[in-house]
Amino acid sequence: MEDQIKGIKFKKLSIIKVPGGDVYHALKKSDLEYEGFGEAYFSSILYNEIKAWKRHNEMTMNLIVPIGEVKFVFKDKFNIFTEYIIGESNYGRITVSPNIWFGFKGVSKKTSIILNISNIIHTVDEADKVDMLDIEYNWA
Repeated sequence: MEDQIKGIKFKKLSIIKVPGGDVYHALKKSDLEYEGFGEAYFSSILYNEIKAWKRHNEMTMNLIVPIGEVKFVFKDKFNIFTEYIIGESNYGRITVSPNIWFGFKGVSKKTSIILNISNIIHTVDEADKVDMLDIEYNWA
């Protein structure tokens, strides 16, 4: 499923129930969204905290939230915004193409964990950042 911003796709993922602890799918080489492997890393976000705004110039991100709930907001060059809340109650993956501004907010009372599986290794020069107030959006 592709949302109104070209380059963002959401895909529901499987959770396999097994005794002693479940298995959470994230990304397979056979998935259409797979564009190669650069690195995988985790970020955390506290309840009601916001991290915004960033744009990758080359990186394709695959965002998964296995613990907690996170609201992701995306903005394209036409100032169209789209948002997803993903996590334990809506388990899935958001694939984000380069050149899309994004930010995120912790909406779970507990610390949320975000996994990014990217197609390239992150470098400081590859991404742009602006202050949260530079892009007008109501996070409420």
